[in-house]
Amino acid sequence: MTRRGWLLFTALGLIWGVPYLLIRVAVREMPPVAVVFGRTAIGASLLLPFVLRRGHLPRLLARWRALLAFTLAEVALPWFFLSDAERRISSSAAGLLVACVPLAGALISRFSGRAEGRLGWTRLAGLGVGLAGVAALVGLDLSVQDGWALAEMLLVVVGYAVGPIIVSRALADLPSLEVVAVSLAATALAYAPLAAVQLPSRWPAAGALAAVGTLGVLCTAAAFLIFFELIAEVGPIRATVVTYLNPAVAVAVGVGLGGERFTRGTALAFVLILAGSYLATRAAVPDREPAPAPAAEE
Repeated sequence: MTRRGWLLFTALGLIWGVPYLLIRVAVREMPPVAVVFGRTAIGASLLLPFVLRRGHLPRLLARWRALLAFTLAEVALPWFFLSDAERRISSSAAGLLVACVPLAGALISRFSGRAEGRLGWTRLAGLGVGLAGVAALVGLDLSVQDGWALAEMLLVVVGYAVGPIIVSRALADLPSLEVVAVSLAATALAYAPLAAVQLPSRWPAAGALAAVGTLGVLCTAAAFLIFFELIAEVGPIRATVVTYLNPAVAVAVGVGLGGERFTRGTALAFVLILAGSYLATRAAVPDREPAPAPAAEE
C-alpha cells in the first residue's frame, strides 16, 4: 500500500471508530430521532452539492426502489436503532457488536443466492468463533435488562450487512458517493417531522450539540469522501479491511475518553469477534467485484 493509502486508511479507521462515543454523548440529551436527523441533515447538506454538480440525480431517482431499500437497510433504520441502543449499552459494546457485520454478511450472501463461494470449514469456524465472541460479551458484560438493546443491535448488524448486497445487485453501476448523499437526504427528510415532535423541552447541552455536529461533518460527510478516496487508492477489497480497525478505536475511545470499563468480556469479545470476522471473510471475493457501500458502521 502507498504512503497515501496508509494515511487514508488510518484516518478512516480513526474517524469511523469515534461515532459510537459521540452517539452515546448525544443521546443523553437528545432523542435518537433528533440525533439521526441532525447527523443526516448535516451530512446531506455537505455531500449533495457534489451530486447536483455532476448531474447524476435523474439516474439515481430512476432507481428509487433500490435506493429506498438501501437507505432503509444502511442508514435510516440502523442509525436509529444504534442511537436508541446506546442509551442502555456502552459505546464499546456497540462498537464490538457492529464488528459482527462481516459475519452476518457472509451468512446472508451465502443463503441469498449470491455467488460468493462455499461456506467451507474455515468460514464456518470463523462464524463459530465470532458468535462465541458475542456470547462472551453478552454473558460477561451485559445483563438481561439490555435485551431490547441487543435486539436493536442485531437489526443494525443485519441492516449493515444487507446494504452492500443491495448495492452490488441493483446500484453497482451508479456513483457510490451520490448514492450515499441521496440516502442521507432522504433519511433527513423522513426524520425531520419526528425530530420536530420529539424536541427536548430544554436546549441540549453544548457537548451533545457538538457531538451531533461532529457526527455529521466528520463521521459522515468527511468519512465517506475519505472512504471513496481510499477505494480509488488501494482498491475495494483492501479498503473494507478498515472495518477491522474500527472496533479497536471504538473500545479505546470509549474507555479512554468515555470512562467506560474495560472488562474481561470486552477483551475476550474483541479477540474472538475480530478473529471470527477475518476467518469468515478471508476468502471472500475477487478484487474485480464492485466495492460495497460502507457500513456506516457507526
